[in-house]
Amino acid sequence: MPRRRLIAVAALTLTATLGLSACGGDDEPTTTPASPQGSAPTQSGEQSPDPGSGSEVEQSGTRIELTRTGDVFDPSGARVKVKRGEAVTLVIVSDTAGSLHVHSTPEQDVEYRQGTSTHEVVIDRPGVVEVESHDPDLVVLQLEVR
Repeated sequence: MPRRRLIAVAALTLTATLGLSACGGDDEPTTTPASPQGSAPTQSGEQSPDPGSGSEVEQSGTRIELTRTGDVFDPSGARVKVKRGEAVTLVIVSDTAGSLHVHSTPEQDVEYRQGTSTHEVVIDRPGVVEVESHDPDLVVLQLEVR
Protein backbone atom coordinates (compact mmCIF):
# COMPACT_ATOMS: atom_id res chain seq x y z
CA MET A 1 0.00 0.00 0.00
CA PRO A 2 1.41 3.43 -0.78
CA ARG A 3 2.98 5.24 2.12
CA ARG A 4 0.71 8.30 1.75
CA ARG A 5 -2.40 6.13 1.66
CA LEU A 6 -1.21 4.25 4.73
CA ILE A 7 -0.63 7.51 6.56
CA ALA A 8 -4.09 8.72 5.61
CA VAL A 9 -5.69 5.45 6.65
CA ALA A 10 -3.69 5.42 9.87
CA ALA A 11 -4.84 8.95 10.68
CA LEU A 12 -8.46 7.98 10.07
CA THR A 13 -7.99 4.82 12.08
CA LEU A 14 -6.53 6.81 14.95
CA THR A 15 -9.62 8.96 14.83
CA ALA A 16 -11.89 5.92 15.12
CA THR A 17 -13.05 4.82 18.55
CA LEU A 18 -11.29 1.90 20.18
CA GLY A 19 -13.22 -0.71 22.18
CA LEU A 20 -13.07 -0.51 25.93
CA SER A 21 -11.24 -3.32 27.59
CA ALA A 22 -8.98 -3.66 30.59
CA CYS A 23 -5.72 -5.50 30.90
CA GLY A 24 -6.22 -8.30 33.42
CA GLY A 25 -4.24 -7.89 36.59
CA ASP A 26 -3.03 -4.38 35.91
CA ASP A 27 -3.89 -1.64 38.38
CA GLU A 28 -3.60 1.07 35.75
CA PRO A 29 -6.72 1.94 33.73
CA THR A 30 -6.83 1.45 29.97
CA THR A 31 -9.02 3.83 27.97
CA THR A 32 -10.15 3.86 24.38
CA PRO A 33 -11.94 6.96 23.11
CA ALA A 34 -14.81 6.76 20.68
CA SER A 35 -14.80 8.60 17.40
CA PRO A 36 -17.64 9.59 15.13
CA GLN A 37 -15.61 8.40 12.19
CA GLY A 38 -14.95 4.72 11.63
CA SER A 39 -11.89 3.75 9.62
CA ALA A 40 -10.51 0.38 8.81
CA PRO A 41 -6.83 -0.26 9.47
CA THR A 42 -4.73 -0.87 6.39
CA GLN A 43 -3.36 -4.30 5.64
CA SER A 44 0.04 -5.23 4.26
CA GLY A 45 0.33 -5.88 0.58
CA GLU A 46 -2.56 -3.62 -0.42
CA GLN A 47 -2.05 -1.18 -3.26
CA SER A 48 -3.61 2.23 -3.45
CA PRO A 49 -3.14 5.17 -5.74
CA ASP A 50 -0.67 7.78 -4.50
CA PRO A 51 -2.79 10.89 -3.93
CA GLY A 52 0.04 13.10 -5.12
CA SER A 53 0.99 11.33 -8.33
CA GLY A 54 -1.84 9.04 -9.35
CA SER A 55 0.61 6.12 -9.44
CA GLU A 56 0.47 2.95 -7.33
CA VAL A 57 3.12 1.96 -4.82
CA GLU A 58 3.34 -1.24 -2.77
CA GLN A 59 4.62 -1.18 0.81
CA SER A 60 5.65 -4.10 2.96
CA GLY A 61 4.18 -4.45 6.43
CA THR A 62 1.04 -3.00 7.94
CA ARG A 63 0.37 0.62 8.76
CA ILE A 64 -2.26 1.49 11.36
CA GLU A 65 -3.37 5.01 12.16
CA LEU A 66 -4.65 5.73 15.67
CA THR A 67 -6.19 8.96 16.86
CA ARG A 68 -6.54 9.91 20.49
CA THR A 69 -8.82 12.77 21.48
CA GLY A 70 -9.11 13.08 25.24
CA ASP A 71 -9.72 9.57 26.51
CA VAL A 72 -11.12 8.30 23.19
CA PHE A 73 -9.11 6.30 20.66
CA ASP A 74 -10.10 5.77 17.06
CA PRO A 75 -10.27 3.04 16.03
CA SER A 76 -11.30 1.44 19.27
CA GLY A 77 -10.68 -2.27 19.79
CA ALA A 78 -10.29 -3.01 16.08
CA ARG A 79 -8.79 -6.37 15.12
CA VAL A 80 -6.13 -6.13 12.43
CA LYS A 81 -4.49 -9.09 10.68
CA VAL A 82 -0.70 -8.78 10.46
CA LYS A 83 2.08 -11.05 9.28
CA ARG A 84 4.41 -12.61 11.81
CA GLY A 85 7.84 -10.94 11.77
CA GLU A 86 6.79 -7.98 9.61
CA ALA A 87 6.90 -4.40 10.82
CA VAL A 88 3.64 -2.91 12.06
CA THR A 89 3.81 0.87 11.78
CA LEU A 90 1.63 2.77 14.25
CA VAL A 91 0.92 6.37 13.31
CA ILE A 92 -0.46 8.04 16.41
CA VAL A 93 -2.20 11.40 16.33
CA SER A 94 -2.92 12.54 19.88
CA ASP A 95 -3.92 15.64 21.77
CA THR A 96 -1.77 14.48 24.71
CA ALA A 97 1.37 12.44 25.31
CA GLY A 98 0.88 8.86 26.46
CA SER A 99 1.91 5.26 26.03
CA LEU A 100 0.61 2.01 24.62
CA HIS A 101 1.44 -1.46 25.91
CA VAL A 102 1.83 -4.27 23.36
CA HIS A 103 1.16 -7.68 24.92
CA SER A 104 3.59 -9.50 22.64
CA THR A 105 6.41 -11.82 23.69
CA PRO A 106 8.49 -10.00 24.66
CA GLU A 107 6.15 -7.20 25.67
CA GLN A 108 6.69 -3.79 24.08
CA ASP A 109 5.91 -0.25 25.20
CA VAL A 110 5.21 2.59 22.78
CA GLU A 111 5.67 6.09 24.19
CA TYR A 112 4.03 8.77 22.04
CA ARG A 113 4.01 12.54 22.22
CA GLN A 114 1.32 15.13 21.68
CA GLY A 115 0.82 15.63 17.95
CA THR A 116 1.73 13.02 15.36
CA SER A 117 4.33 10.32 15.94
CA THR A 118 5.27 7.10 14.15
CA HIS A 119 6.34 3.89 15.87
CA GLU A 120 7.21 0.42 14.64
CA VAL A 121 6.63 -2.91 16.39
CA VAL A 122 7.43 -6.42 15.20
CA ILE A 123 5.66 -9.49 16.54
CA ASP A 124 7.35 -12.83 15.99
CA ARG A 125 4.78 -15.21 17.49
CA PRO A 126 1.37 -16.03 16.01
CA GLY A 127 -1.78 -15.30 18.00
CA VAL A 128 -3.86 -12.32 19.07
CA VAL A 129 -1.84 -9.53 20.66
CA GLU A 130 -3.61 -6.74 22.50
CA VAL A 131 -2.37 -3.17 22.26
CA GLU A 132 -3.74 -1.19 25.17
CA SER A 133 -3.61 2.13 26.90
CA HIS A 134 -3.36 2.27 30.68
CA ASP A 135 -4.44 5.92 30.89
CA PRO A 136 -7.25 5.59 30.07
CA ASP A 137 -7.54 1.84 30.59
CA LEU A 138 -8.63 0.50 27.17
CA VAL A 139 -7.77 -2.06 24.53
CA VAL A 140 -6.98 0.05 21.50
CA LEU A 141 -6.15 -2.69 18.98
CA GLN A 142 -6.00 -6.44 18.65
CA LEU A 143 -3.28 -7.61 16.29
CA GLU A 144 -4.07 -11.02 14.81
CA VAL A 145 -0.62 -12.33 13.99
CA ARG A 146 -0.35 -15.13 11.39
